[in-house]
Order: sequence, then structure tokens, then C-alpha cells
Amino acid sequence: MKKLLLIVATGFVCLVTEAQVSSDTMPSPKVDTIRIGNIVIVKKKGAGDDKKGEGKSEIKIGRKRSNKPSNVSTNWGIFDLGFANYDDMTNYAAVPGGYFANRPGQPAIGANDFKLRTGKSVNVNIWIFMQKLNLVKHKLNLKYGLGLELNNYRYRTAISYKESGTNPYPPFNASSSPYILRDSISFSKNKLAADYLTVPFMLNFTSNPVYRNKGLSLSAGVSIGYLYGQRNKQKSSERGKEKNRGDYDLERFKPSYIAELGLGPVRLYASYSPKSIYKTGLDMRPYTFGLRFSNW
Repeated sequence: MKKLLLIVATGFVCLVTEAQVSSDTMPSPKVDTIRIGNIVIVKKKGAGDDKKGEGKSEIKIGRKRSNKPSNVSTNWGIFDLGFANYDDMTNYAAVPGGYFANRPGQPAIGANDFKLRTGKSVNVNIWIFMQKLNLVKHKLNLKYGLGLELNNYRYRTAISYKESGTNPYPPFNASSSPYILRDSISFSKNKLAADYLTVPFMLNFTSNPVYRNKGLSLSAGVSIGYLYGQRNKQKSSERGKEKNRGDYDLERFKPSYIAELGLGPVRLYASYSPKSIYKTGLDMRPYTFGLRFSNW
């Protein structure tokens, strides 16, 4: 009897051991994933599959999301609003005769005649587009674009720009070249407008390229502007409103140093030209600063 019980016990232990080994060595179900565009097919294979070895398939349709910015991004319709002014470095004693027309008995035209109403001298820029090209990990970028620079210099005094014609105050005759005169009346509004088609190039650093309205953004570089419009707009009780367009001896090209600072969603801009906006006589080096309304 004892031998029979020993044989039965031994056989039971062998069966349990074999079952445990089979369970441990049994292969786990396989999962295959196939992605076709936005469609994901998940195919599972296991011991319960049919005789042909085919498993169950699950189809998921979704959109792959990524916070990684693109290598080239475009911003359309950027708008700047700020102030325009200039650094007057003119040597008035050396200004060529005939460029200024002085009324008899009046002192020579000088720096005081070109003083501006700073709060009303406005710079407006309309950038048709700006693009940002990734250079290093989306933190260092090349930034470039195309736009219009509109500068309005609002004078405190009664100077007038004349394209050409006989100088009314002898002995000078400026019949063949532009000149500036101190007028005989006062103006409630007197400004010189200079408009440019401008191309900027900047290196841009962005501390947070994924979330553009967070962190610090800094850009610096140069721009080149082409003068396509110039006019002297005046308003007085004697003459009413006048808008005189012509060639007032302004330089056609305006090179500038430019910069942009972004702190979160707030962006500031500034520019300075090391070259005078006038061809001869006056040495006025323009600068601007203000707010930039931009997505990045």
C-alpha cells in the first residue's frame, strides 16, 4: 500500500511540473503595428488564433501630433507702430550755397529749423511677410522679409521743400535743383514723408521655440530700403491743405541696423541708419523705435 501511494504521489508531482514548464515556455501573443498616413492597424496573434494563424486586427484613425516647429515658418501681415526721428550731424556752415533760401533780414537756416514734434513724428511699418529659417535646433534662425517703411517727420517750424524753380530770395538761384526755404507763413501741420520698400535680414535667437509667446526672443541684423515716395505735406489758414510731391534730394537707398526684442507676447523694434537721408548738404541719420504686432 505504501509503495502504491509513493508511486501515485511521484506521478502527480511529475504532471504538475510538466504543466508548469509548458506554461512558462508558451509564446506570448504577438502584436504587429502598421501605420499608413493617419491610419494605424494593430494586429494581435496568439494561441487562440484560427488554424490559418490569423489574429484579430484593430484599426485606429487619428492625427499624429507634434510640437516640433517646422524648419521654415512664415508670418504674414506684421504691423509696426512707433516714432521716427533723426540724429542731426549737419555742419551748417559748410552747407552749399543755394540749398537754403533765406528771406531778407532773417538769420541763416540752422539746426533749430529742423526740430521735430517728437510725439507726432510717426513711423509705421507694414511687413508683407517675414520668414524664419531654422539654423540650429530652432533656437538660432535666419529671419528675413519684405515690407513698407513709412516715416513722417513733423516739423515745429515753417520750412518748405521745393523741387526746383527760381529761388524767390536772391542772390541764390536754385532753378535746377531742390532747395529748402524758411516760409513767410506759419503752418498748423508741416511734415516731410519718406516711404521705403525694405528688405530686412536678421539672426534670431528664441529661448522657447515650441511655445512662441513664452520666453525670450532676440533678433539683430541689417536692412536696405529703397525710397519710392517723398512729399512735403502742409496745412495753413492762408493756403489750406497742400501735398507737394517731388524730388527733394533724398537718398534713394537707406541702409540700417535693425533689432527686435520679444518678451513673451510683447515685441519691440528699433532701427538706426549710419547714413544721411539727404544726398548733399544736410547730414540727418534717421532712427525709429516702437511696438511690433507679430505672431513671433
